[in-house]
Amino acid sequence: MTRLLNIPTFLLVSAIFSPSVLAETVTSKVVAASDIKWGYLNPLRGDKSPGAADLWGNRTSDTATGMLVRFKKGFESPPHIHNITYRGIVIEGLMHNDDPSAAKMWMPAGSFWTQPAGEDHTTAANTETNLIYLEIDSGPYLVKPSKEKFDNGERPLNLHRDNMVWLNNSALVDINANGVKLTMLWESTADMNGSMIKLPAGFEGKIITNASEFRAVVIAGSVDYKSKDNKTVQHLSPGSYVESSGKMSHEITNSSNTESTIYIRTNSKYQVK
Repeated sequence: MTRLLNIPTFLLVSAIFSPSVLAETVTSKVVAASDIKWGYLNPLRGDKSPGAADLWGNRTSDTATGMLVRFKKGFESPPHIHNITYRGIVIEGLMHNDDPSAAKMWMPAGSFWTQPAGEDHTTAANTETNLIYLEIDSGPYLVKPSKEKFDNGERPLNLHRDNMVWLNNSALVDINANGVKLTMLWESTADMNGSMIKLPAGFEGKIITNASEFRAVVIAGSVDYKSKDNKTVQHLSPGSYVESSGKMSHEITNSSNTESTIYIRTNSKYQVK
């Protein structure tokens, strides 16, 4: 399952820089959902393939990558495996991802799953518009036949949004803003972790980080965004992306009447104020 981006000229950052150069010369990047140019996850299948767009990284190379993948209503893949483990977060629609013999468990927006490398499974979508954020820690992202399945020691996880535990603080996230909640999704031995935060209606504050890698994707709701590098306020709808390297204060306002949810991947503690 899971590049071209039409990035506005005011954005700072070039994906050709190495991480060490980025830390020295690049501060931040913003990609609004409306600026994304879509391709196909499997170009050889044309419009029978899910749509795909890399937000960062390159899914065809040996690197970590975060991408958007969208599915048409009624899509269901044949049983298959992947060469690498991936994580998925539902942004829109209803998604199912499980063993080929499993009954359908439709996961709504805000749900999270992990798919271990080598594990046989199918993926299906069940509404008119279905969109996920898919993340890998190394590539390339390949689809292989079930006959090549193997056990890498990991086990799949399907976490429906209604079963998530939301906290007011954690060892990795320092929250000093009323009504903000977080849930920890995963943590690796490489000092990298993934979490989601919920910003209440009317929120006006900052996410402060000094991480060498900070990546955020709007999952639900919408926010208005600006920073020292992006002084013009941008409206970010689901699927929009923000990244930074080094000390940064991301200024965020939720002017809607509903909660907004943001997924964050980072290798350092961050603050919400």
